[in-house]
Amino acid sequence: MTTNTNKPSTLFWIIGVIAFIWNSMGIDGYLNQAYQTERFKTMYTQKQLEIIFNLPSWVTAAFAIAVFSSVIASILFLLRKKLAKTFFLIGLIAVIVQTTYNIFLNPGRELYSSIEYSMLIIIPLFAMFLYWFTKKCADDGILS
Repeated sequence: MTTNTNKPSTLFWIIGVIAFIWNSMGIDGYLNQAYQTERFKTMYTQKQLEIIFNLPSWVTAAFAIAVFSSVIASILFLLRKKLAKTFFLIGLIAVIVQTTYNIFLNPGRELYSSIEYSMLIIIPLFAMFLYWFTKKCADDGILS
């Protein structure tokens, strides 16, 4: 087994921890939606909940794949494993699938507030950044 001698910067660790927290929040959101918790239900109107709870299964699957693969990627990133890049890529693709549905196909998109529209921009951008940064770290030899 080879030991990686490239030392990661403080920025590496900060981004890794933020990625883990961010993606863990995504799992929390997914589980609340999937299990239709009271906390989740209080965040939306009845009309919005009806749309959310009747999403196509492939959209819900994309949501699950995005958050779970991204948490796994975050853990692998913090462990300095190149495999993190693959898991961030899987998460990014799933985010793009889910975002595409939410922007173009979701019948409830007229009910979106500025917060929902902001998240439709922030989430894919952050997923792209994490993939790019992980790829850069792998190319720089920080990940093994």
